[in-house]
Amino acid sequence: MERSVQEGQLGCPVCGRTYAIEQGIVRFGPAPGFPSQVPSSLTAEAVEAFLGLSGPGGYVVLVGIPLALCRSVAERASGGIHVVSLNPADSPAPGTVDRRVSIAIGERIPLKRRSVRGVVLGQAYASDPGWRSEAARVALPGRRVVGEGD
Repeated sequence: MERSVQEGQLGCPVCGRTYAIEQGIVRFGPAPGFPSQVPSSLTAEAVEAFLGLSGPGGYVVLVGIPLALCRSVAERASGGIHVVSLNPADSPAPGTVDRRVSIAIGERIPLKRRSVRGVVLGQAYASDPGWRSEAARVALPGRRVVGEGD
């Protein structure tokens, strides 16, 4: 659908594992058992400023953030920045495809080390040391990890 795979499998050329794609969502494993999210107080403008998204290209990861905010960040981002929405705080409506946002579910960020321009952790994730470490792992050197909450 609009060059977006809705059903199928994603295979890793390195380890040979395959992951299911269902309704446009890649399932790298079960979702963490965090309680339901408090609505985010972030705005797309704030995410853009916190992550310094003024230049072209690359990826950002938003973990546990509502999909509407992920889509707003993708709309505002200049130069073809792609948003990865990991464990979104809400479920996508069927048939709502946005080529600038990839949706994934999993217990860790499914990207290689030092590969993204920035990471935003939603409230439940920001308070977890494992997720903070995971976010730091995938961020490019000198780039930002932002956590919402205390």
